Amino acid sequence: MTRIFFTSDIHGSEICFRKFINAGKFYQADVLILGGDITGKVMIPLVRQANGHFTARLMGADETAASANELQALEKRIRNAGYYPYRTEPDEMGILRQDAERVNQILEHLMRQTLSNWLQLAEERLKPQNIPCFISPGNDDPYAIDAVLAQANWAQNPEGRAVQLDDDHEMISCGYSNLTPWSCPRDTTEDRLAEMIAAMVSRVHDPTTCIFNLHCPPYNTLIDAAPKLDENLHMVASIEGSEMVSVGSTAVRSAIEKHQPLLGLHGHVHEGRGKDRLGRTTVVNPGSEYGEGVLRGALVDISRGTLKSLTLTSG
Repeated sequence: MTRIFFTSDIHGSEICFRKFINAGKFYQADVLILGGDITGKVMIPLVRQANGHFTARLMGADETAASANELQALEKRIRNAGYYPYRTEPDEMGILRQDAERVNQILEHLMRQTLSNWLQLAEERLKPQNIPCFISPGNDDPYAIDAVLAQANWAQNPEGRAVQLDDDHEMISCGYSNLTPWSCPRDTTEDRLAEMIAAMVSRVHDPTTCIFNLHCPPYNTLIDAAPKLDENLHMVASIEGSEMVSVGSTAVRSAIEKHQPLLGLHGHVHEGRGKDRLGRTTVVNPGSEYGEGVLRGALVDISRGTLKSLTLTSG
């Protein structure tokens, strides 16, 4: 039997990544899979003041670090929340306020540097335990991280490939999503998504024993419901709460219905925590609560083409 721990959508949260790495030993997993949206989206400047203190604006509140220990603690809080701390001076801050391109360059550098450090940690922790680790980008991740993933010595990027998980099970992986309102780097059309999936399936020995690690969940299932947005990207609410709509992929659903793989591993929709069935195929989305430092996951046992158990985890 092979035990898989799967999670997705940690969006730069360092505490969630560390929990992901530790999940191998904690859950006695044979394989770890991180299914996309690895990086964060925001840089938090820490501005050095004349008195040597550093100030920052974090989650709507002003923060001050008056010592080296306080500065390290503040940077840790920033990383754990999925942001990137950046030490700077008042003069540079004045430039950054006027230069969005420079901000983006620094943010990309911090993404790559952080991911490189994470991959080194994965090697240090997982290689001695001989636990394979698969980490693929999601639709929200910039292409700049692909080169960092390619340089990893232990974790593998399975994007666009069919990989062997054990003697009986293969896995295909795709981090692209159908089009979203935010025009993310790896958003694409349903037609193109269908072509990507079909190309990978063509290299699989037996789709019915395969795992489809597809970042976007299948359309109109229990795991793809997200709040409806208006033209200004604000949530549409009623007395009962936010109005929910299906935002998953029709291409993903069609591929699963056609090939009936053993299991579908999905993310993308943070509110879509749960599992469902499409024919014989179980599909799961662990959801995401990365902003609170909570790692949501799915613990899966498979054996000889059979799904033995599936448990949603949180911790």
